[in-house]
Amino acid sequence: MVFQIGAQSNTELIKHFEAYNKQMRAQGDVQGMINAMTHLNILVPSEARKDTLAYIYMSEGQYMQALNTIGIDPKVDDSDIALEVKAMSLKAVKQPERALVHFNEMFKRNPSPALAYELAELNLQLQKLDEALTHINYGLANATPEMKHAYYEQQQPYQVELKSAFMYLKALQLFQKDRKNNIDAAVDILDDTLKASPNFNLVNLTKNEILRQKQMMQAQEAQPKQ
Repeated sequence: MVFQIGAQSNTELIKHFEAYNKQMRAQGDVQGMINAMTHLNILVPSEARKDTLAYIYMSEGQYMQALNTIGIDPKVDDSDIALEVKAMSLKAVKQPERALVHFNEMFKRNPSPALAYELAELNLQLQKLDEALTHINYGLANATPEMKHAYYEQQQPYQVELKSAFMYLKALQLFQKDRKNNIDAAVDILDDTLKASPNFNLVNLTKNEILRQKQMMQAQEAQPKQ
């Protein structure tokens, strides 16, 4: 009898939270959805629901909660959603080495210029210049004019063609490879990038910084040897 009552109340709870989740979705109440799915996942554990819950956390910028829900280690049976949550969340909490593992797996499953950009950027951060160049070249070969990339260093975010974004990364890769001898070649690429995307503010900032470093090096070399 006790078992029957317990089973019945459990079923009623599941129905309640399913209805509650549906209503929260209809109202656009994200926190309500999170609460409902958390309860449902305790009552009826499900990898798919856990992945979805982690994805909602990530979408709301709650990256640590997303990672606490889903974990950070790679798994052979990770769904595409789980991979994306781990990759994007680890990148957001400044764990590029760990994020790279998941981005590599995402690219292996479904290669795309957008993923190649993420991989190129992370590899540059980690000074893996050859790997970065491989993804930059892939992006330059496969990016199409309608593909865009957003930048946020200004108060007003802006977009440029993804191909221009890859040109910018190519200039950075070249400069990082040899900060003394590749300055002019990197600046040439940045100038070409600005011709293609005149609104690319970050390119102007980077170009000015590289030229400033060039002036400092020239000034140091011009000083008389003691």
